[in-house]
Amino acid sequence: MFRSKARRHLGASALACLVASASVSANQSDDPFWDISLEELGQIRVVSIASGSATPLDKAAAITSVISAEDIAAMGATNLDQVLETVPGLHVNHSDQLFTPRYVFRGITSNFNPQALLLINGVPVTTMMFGNRGNTWGGMPVKAIQRIEVIRGPGSALYGADAYAGVINITTKSAQDINGVITGARAGSFDTQGAWVEAATDWNNTGISLVLEQQSTDGWRRSVDRDAQTNFDEDFGTSASLAPSPVNTAVDQFDARLEINGDRWDFRAGLQDRRNMGTGPGLAQALDPEGQYQSQRINMDYSYRWLEVVDGLDIESRISYFNFTQEPENDIVLFPPGAFNGAFPEGFLGSPGYKERQARVDLSSIYSNVEDHRILSGIGAFWADLYDVSETKNFNTDFSPKGEVVDVSDDPDQVWMPEEDRKNYYAFVQDEWQFAQNWQLVSGLRYDYYADFGETVNPRAALVWATTDNLTTKLLYGRAFRAPSLNEQYAANNPVLVGNDDLDPETIDTLELALAYQATSRLYYGINVFYYEIDDLINAEPIAGPVATQYQNSGKRKGHGGELEMTYQLLDNLNLAANYAYQTAEDQDTNRSVGQAPNHQAYARTEWRVVPTWTLTTQVNYVGEQKRSAADSREPVDDYTTVDFTARTRGLWRGFDLAVAVRNAFNADVRDPSPYSDPRPEIPGDFPMPGRFAYIEAQYQF
Repeated sequence: MFRSKARRHLGASALACLVASASVSANQSDDPFWDISLEELGQIRVVSIASGSATPLDKAAAITSVISAEDIAAMGATNLDQVLETVPGLHVNHSDQLFTPRYVFRGITSNFNPQALLLINGVPVTTMMFGNRGNTWGGMPVKAIQRIEVIRGPGSALYGADAYAGVINITTKSAQDINGVITGARAGSFDTQGAWVEAATDWNNTGISLVLEQQSTDGWRRSVDRDAQTNFDEDFGTSASLAPSPVNTAVDQFDARLEINGDRWDFRAGLQDRRNMGTGPGLAQALDPEGQYQSQRINMDYSYRWLEVVDGLDIESRISYFNFTQEPENDIVLFPPGAFNGAFPEGFLGSPGYKERQARVDLSSIYSNVEDHRILSGIGAFWADLYDVSETKNFNTDFSPKGEVVDVSDDPDQVWMPEEDRKNYYAFVQDEWQFAQNWQLVSGLRYDYYADFGETVNPRAALVWATTDNLTTKLLYGRAFRAPSLNEQYAANNPVLVGNDDLDPETIDTLELALAYQATSRLYYGINVFYYEIDDLINAEPIAGPVATQYQNSGKRKGHGGELEMTYQLLDNLNLAANYAYQTAEDQDTNRSVGQAPNHQAYARTEWRVVPTWTLTTQVNYVGEQKRSAADSREPVDDYTTVDFTARTRGLWRGFDLAVAVRNAFNADVRDPSPYSDPRPEIPGDFPMPGRFAYIEAQYQF
């Protein structure tokens, strides 16, 4: 009989993004392959992202990671990006659009990064405009997060569009995760101040939790030596560029999370409000020290579970709503005063904005009254509407000056994007078949129909073998797709780039082999290797006519690599976690490296409980050099190593606790690759990221 010895690692398989793990996990099979008691499950971490039932991590039907709230505190992380950078095979860098983070799984990336699917409590936060989290994402604080679950690899067979290179599911805190009322404050480098409140109660057998977080920062003020306007100055003999000058990274954040839980139902609501958000290196990669955006994300979802409708059948329904806004707070300066040989004395001004609303309805079931089988199935519908597209600007579509700033929002021949919508209908089925005592086959298929670009079918298969009591072997296959964004389909009135409503979705086929070994109760390690092929890659390609480029399905890529991870409890008061990842990818037409991501990454963290109330954490993160695209002749982005220290207390004095952290303690010069444009990059010296910074925080539990 197999019984897992893992104490700190647990994986799971979820009923798509719509099934709450609590009800599903309680319905465990009695088969010895998954022989683990609910008492043990309560003592180890649970993830609900891989395929449908609570499962030891090494048995999950995907390559998964789980990060708990305790891990986040030990890291000294204050935002989501700092947490995700610790996951093997996942690197976080930033785009030229307001330094929006890009979550780069296994080297798969592009400017808007639509290849990574982010869920909050199982609901996608993808905007249809760009296929990403929105260019005004502005970061996400971590006090409301209970755990983060990550799939490295495809997930479209369950999660549909954009679960392409990886899936990130953020589970926020419910009433059972918060003990009473907790309040805290933080102050640190870059004139950063923050505060938070966590509160929970139980009323009439209903759990109610509320988490409020606020943070303001002036941002890191590191300089760019040359920008896009520098290039134009050299062409026109002008001196309009503001470089060298600091990037614009200020932002004010406010987040609120409300959760109400009944016996069989859950209601969640959230607000992510971003104000005074700086434009990073400038929307056109020409420095804009005054430009600011604001953004709001409002989400609500309600789910209800029917247990044992008939023998062995559980059903869950969910309805969700998501509204997103992105609006400029002032005139956005694309190029500074004096640009284009003095044709724009007030600057080249263009301020685009838009709003988007989404609704989802899902119905899913899990049926386990078939010997050796567990069958998951579901249907659903999704609707997105792009509305209130706006733009003010002082130039025409051919870049000639208007003479003043004009609101062109209602002019279809001038505004940057038409108002469009999207409809999607889907169905999926998955079978978990334990065909022998130590063997399980998970197979599934999902069908999606999109009203704007057609249909797609995505299968998956996972063969899991409990080779010995300590060793598990997994062979995985999955296909995934990335839906064309509305911007890629319908972008208009741009003399440089135009959309294409004949686009097909990008597809990826991935094959993975994984080994997991629980050597002792204190030592665990796992290794996996992967190979993938990408087809119908969407790129901006040169075309004949008045517009220079158009989005087209024109690329193919292939890549391979591997990931190694280990946890070791050296002493009762000393823990070690480490991982290493390697990847390489190339264009199949040119056989040249794709670049734009590190080939090597390594991470290590030690947690030392110095005395019962104080813990010292040290973490080291190495990011290897990042090669350029084939057309870019610049040298690779240099590798770098950052070192972080965090000291924190637990139970210091009458509910009062402290934490002190120093990140990038040795002030490494961290650079994210800037994009290439023909015949030269706008910002050749790449994007400067934060140097050394520190903070102190205090919290009190009533």
